[in-house]
Amino acid sequence: MSAPDLPFEIDAAGHAPLGMPPAQFLRDYWHKRPLLIRNAFPDFETPLEPEDLAGLACEEFALSRLIRHDRAGDGWQVETGPFDEDLFPGLGDHDWTLLVQDVDKWDADVAALLPHFDFLPRWRIDDIMVSFAATGGSVGAHVDQYDVFLLQGQGHRRWQIDASHAMGRGLPPQDFRDDVELKLLRTFTATHDWVLGPGDMLYLPPMVPHHGAAEDPCLTFSVGMRAPAVAELMGDFVDTLAAETDESQRYHDETLAVPADPNEIDDAAMARVVAALEALRNDDPDHLGDWFGRFITGYRNAHQVMPADTLPARIELEFQLAEGGAVLQRNPFSRMAWRRTADGARLFVAGTALPVPLADAPVLAGASALSADDYTGLSQGGRDAVNALLELGHYQLSLPDDA
Repeated sequence: MSAPDLPFEIDAAGHAPLGMPPAQFLRDYWHKRPLLIRNAFPDFETPLEPEDLAGLACEEFALSRLIRHDRAGDGWQVETGPFDEDLFPGLGDHDWTLLVQDVDKWDADVAALLPHFDFLPRWRIDDIMVSFAATGGSVGAHVDQYDVFLLQGQGHRRWQIDASHAMGRGLPPQDFRDDVELKLLRTFTATHDWVLGPGDMLYLPPMVPHHGAAEDPCLTFSVGMRAPAVAELMGDFVDTLAAETDESQRYHDETLAVPADPNEIDDAAMARVVAALEALRNDDPDHLGDWFGRFITGYRNAHQVMPADTLPARIELEFQLAEGGAVLQRNPFSRMAWRRTADGARLFVAGTALPVPLADAPVLAGASALSADDYTGLSQGGRDAVNALLELGHYQLSLPDDA
């Protein structure tokens, strides 16, 4: 099927959550074309209730926003949390939205949605943001600079999108209004208009204009991607190289000739500048991979992981795992990824890199908790890495009585 003939709406029909094999979705839609997937999660029951989301928005460390819309004047008001619980009963029954980011880090039932997206690299997934909207609630017409899956969890939301670019009509206007705090589009014309119910999911590639409004009180789960700007990648990489470069490497001009004009920066000087900058160049793939692994596992991390006040000795840890039924729980903010190297693997954890045996790397990166069997199944090097991460706060020993 050619690109112009690809549908914008399908029914998952037993092929949840994409309605097609993942390889086909990645080939035809990912980063290219929006898609509404009816029944992506058949008989979906929300893992979170609106009152749970409101309670989380009152917590100091949760990232939350409240957006209110005044329809009469088309005005928008944005407030950031934490919120007082007394606020919510007075908000009324229409035209407001509560959004909380990183809910997967706070709620294990929400985090349980993530394995459904294992057709993507886990390090590409940023978070699950959850929004509750009263009837008419919206955040306005806007674009996102990253891929996102919008899963309807409760109630109904009307989504309008402008798929002009995917339809071969050119890029839609993307100028922003200058009279509101939010980055809202100045003009928006929908090519598609859908109402989503529980279990329906809308996929949007970057920069597709869209507008969602609640038909009735509703919850929406947004699985958003991490997409660092090239400027962020360059800035961090250059900073890393500069920090690692020996200060004795400097601009030098042992080939200096008498200048025609002492005030001129001539071509020979610029050639020497280029030669000096070559010190920042590094073509070693392991060095580059180490930098990127540290960068992407630390990128947009909302919390700094801290070690516990007291830590068990290693012998006590291993006894509690083997005999006490304890498990090692990974801190939900400790993002992990791994990469093969010439001598094994590197495990990246929230901006830290550790050498580990190749067989242990996928086990550690893929497990949110380690049981006694998991731990003893690791090599000595893998167990050493676990203990190092425990000391940094990336694992916490959880005893049966803690449940």
